Amino acid sequence: MKLLMPLWQRLIITIVVMVAVSWIAGYIWQAVLGFALPSYVGGLIGGLAALPVWDFLKRIRPSTTA
Repeated sequence: MKLLMPLWQRLIITIVVMVAVSWIAGYIWQAVLGFALPSYVGGLIGGLAALPVWDFLKRIRPSTTA
């Protein structure tokens, strides 16, 4: 049986990454262009960043130290 990281841990990490990437993209957009990033674009960027993170977290296995 393959041990995987629990769903709730993957979900929390993915949401944190999604919000952080969206916030950073909005900050950079504001600094470069001088106006706010539209929320749907920030959501799109965050969602696209979450996809590889979710896939990566599905491959991580918990350590089996006893």
